[in-house]
Amino acid sequence: MNRFPSLRRASRRSALFACALLAQYWLAPAAFAYTRDFILPASGGCPVVERQNFAIGAAPLPIQWSTSLPNLNPPAILTAAAPGTAAQLAEIGSTIAQTYAIWTGVSGTLVNASSYPNALAPLAITSTQNACSSDPVNGIPNNVDGIDTICFNQSSSAFTTGVLSFTRIVVANAPSQSFGSAPASIFAGQIVDADIYFRNDGQATFATPAALSSNPGAYDLESLLAHELGHLFGLDHSGVWRAIMFPYAPPPGSFLATRPTASAPDAPLSDDDRAGLRSLYPDPADTIDIGWISGRVLPANPFALADFPATSAGEYVTGIFGAQVVAVDASSGSVIAATLGGWTCDPANPPAQFDGSYTLGPLPVGHSYVIYAEPFVGLVQASDIAGAFAGVCATGASPSCTVPAVNTNFVPRVRP
Repeated sequence: MNRFPSLRRASRRSALFACALLAQYWLAPAAFAYTRDFILPASGGCPVVERQNFAIGAAPLPIQWSTSLPNLNPPAILTAAAPGTAAQLAEIGSTIAQTYAIWTGVSGTLVNASSYPNALAPLAITSTQNACSSDPVNGIPNNVDGIDTICFNQSSSAFTTGVLSFTRIVVANAPSQSFGSAPASIFAGQIVDADIYFRNDGQATFATPAALSSNPGAYDLESLLAHELGHLFGLDHSGVWRAIMFPYAPPPGSFLATRPTASAPDAPLSDDDRAGLRSLYPDPADTIDIGWISGRVLPANPFALADFPATSAGEYVTGIFGAQVVAVDASSGSVIAATLGGWTCDPANPPAQFDGSYTLGPLPVGHSYVIYAEPFVGLVQASDIAGAFAGVCATGASPSCTVPAVNTNFVPRVRP
């Protein structure tokens, strides 16, 4: 089993990182989760969540895909239509549009296509081979254009062993920042560019939904793209099996969810995926998904934190840091939402304090929930979710802090 942690490179002006989806050859039971990323503003203070500029009245997010495909035999992208034809490109474009609709089909968000049809610009095409930003040099992004692009024929050093696809994201840590030809940022934490890359060296093939059944050795293009679009919108990897944002792909020839339909475009997602998107882009008109649950994860024996003393910056670890906290519907047993717990920050008294705090939501009101916490000691290791904590502190910030190691030295028990 190959594992590949999220890459994250940061400078004082920006954060640039890649979230990769890897090959998986092991089936997992059904459950879902979501995780967000944070960045520390250049002005200091508390971390802010990373997100696209989906505000009411904001310009539509420009999106496109490159029609340049690798010249391989067999083709890298397998379709029902013949390779090299206009019908093949149309089939790929239709799959991309349908996959975007998975996320824009989520109700209660500012990206919902029915409530906010102008959140995304129409899907455009370009024939440019290297339409995505190029590999960074000394941590500085190159060729950033502010257009979220999907590339199937662009090479990158990020395609290490086992990586099938990845999303490179450029995030501003202050308003009015400029990167390449992209429009200046509006706020700290804004994702100003997000490009998606698929492996193009013949080590993996991808199939559209129409071609998957006849190509059992290919990875489902819709599955991988749905995962990468979650990164594009601002979600990080999930530590819960079979999540859309789980860092391992379904086995070749399989799609482990429900295909989207015209009446249910978000069918491949589960409640926690939807909760993740709603947490980033809540619709002020939503009256259903407005519940929140907060608390702290503490050891039964406080001396269990002895292995996690004060960091070099002087703050103390007073709760379990890096646990996955899950909300389960008490009636149905379904996982509704999950998040990473471990820190909080008082805007009047930064920096972040590592006290085991967590917040889950937004959750549907009128339900009862069971909450549990678990360590990252299974298939997904602590290193696989490191990107979700990397932006909580920053080198050279004032006041400063140091992110402690993720605590995996605890065993959850049910209290009578």
